[in-house]
Amino acid sequence: MSGLAPLAVYLHWPYCARICPYCDFNVVRDRGRVEEQAQLVEAMVADLRAQRTLTGERQLVSVFFGGGTPSLMDRRAVERLLREATELWSPVDDLEVSLEANPTDAEAGRFEDLARAGVNRLSLGVQSFDDAELKLLFRNHDARTARHAVGQAVKAVRRVSIDLIYALPDQTADAWAGALRTVANLGVEHVSPYQLTIEAGTAFDRAVNRGRLVPPDDTRAAELYEVTQDVLGQEGFDAYEVSNHARGAAAQSRHNLAYWRGEDYVGAGPGAHGRLTLDGRRLATETAAKPQDYIDQVAATGFGWTAREALSPQQAATERLLMGLRIDAPIPWLDLVPLDLTPSSLEVAELAELQLIKIDSSGLAATRTGRRVLDQVTRSLCLS
Repeated sequence: MSGLAPLAVYLHWPYCARICPYCDFNVVRDRGRVEEQAQLVEAMVADLRAQRTLTGERQLVSVFFGGGTPSLMDRRAVERLLREATELWSPVDDLEVSLEANPTDAEAGRFEDLARAGVNRLSLGVQSFDDAELKLLFRNHDARTARHAVGQAVKAVRRVSIDLIYALPDQTADAWAGALRTVANLGVEHVSPYQLTIEAGTAFDRAVNRGRLVPPDDTRAAELYEVTQDVLGQEGFDAYEVSNHARGAAAQSRHNLAYWRGEDYVGAGPGAHGRLTLDGRRLATETAAKPQDYIDQVAATGFGWTAREALSPQQAATERLLMGLRIDAPIPWLDLVPLDLTPSSLEVAELAELQLIKIDSSGLAATRTGRRVLDQVTRSLCLS
C-alpha cells in the first residue's frame, strides 16, 4: 500500500447558523434546509465516486470536513461520507479525519457523536477568549463557553486545534501574548492564529470603508505576528507553517500539509476546490458554489465540477512555490525546474544573502524573517 500516491479528501458543508462579518468563505444560512441537505449528501457521494474513476487507487491520508459549520451535520451524514471515502480509496492506518466546529453549547454537545462517527480531530473556531473581542467579531459564544467547548473536545477526540484571530482594533501585544498563553494551557496540541484580513465584500470591509472599524497598521500587525512566534515557541509549539503551530510533528495537520506539499486532493461539496495529477498534468477543479447548483451539476454530469483546468508546468510550479514557501520543509529543486530556479539563480542567491530563504542540495525554504515578508519573497522568485 505504501507505493500508492497520497490523496486527501476535502468535503465542504456550506451551512452556518449565522454569517460572520469577516468571512468570505462559501457559506449560506442554515434555515431548515433539511431536504436540500439530504440531497447534498447524496450528490457528494456521487461526486466522490465519479472522481474515483479518474484517480484510480490512492492512499487516503486525510479527510477534512470544512465549511460552513460541519459540526451541525447529522452524524449519519458524516458517517456516510466518511465510509464512502474510505471504501473508494485505501486509508492509512492512522487516517486523519478532521472536522471544523464552533464552540457553542449546541455544537459541543455533538462532539462525542462526531467522534463515534469517525472524527478524530476537531478544529475549533474559537477566535478569541475575550468577551469584548468576541462581541466585535459577532461570534455567538462567549469566553466561558469557548473554554468549556475546548474541554469537551479534548475529552472527545484524539487531537484538537484552535483557530484564533489577532490584529484586532486596539489589540495590544501584552493582551495578545496573554491570550496565547491561555490557549497553551488548555491541553490542545495545535493552534492556528490568523491575522484579521479585511476581505472585499464582507461586512467588515464595509465597516472599514465607513470608518467604523480601524484595524492595526502594518507595523502593529507585524509586532503582533512576532509576539505569536515568540510566545507559542516558548510554550512548545513549533511554527511549521505561517499560521499554524503544533506540539510536535504528530500534531501537525496532515490534511493541510497535503496542500502545502503539492499533493493531490479531491474536493467535493459546493464551492470545493481540488488538485489532481492525471497523465502527468496537474488538474485544478472547482465545483458549483450554490448547494442546489451543485446538486444539479452532479445529477447532470456525475461530477460537481463547473471549472476544470489543466495547469501548465509553469502554473503548477508557481502554485507549488506559493504553497510550499508557507512551511518549514524545503521545496525540492525538481519541482521548480519549470520556473528555471536553481541554487545558482540570481534571485535565489540574493534572497539567500538577505536571509529571507535558506537553500541546500534538497531545495529552498523561507526563513522566519522571510515568512514575515512572504509576498515579497514569492514575487521575487516568481518574476525571476
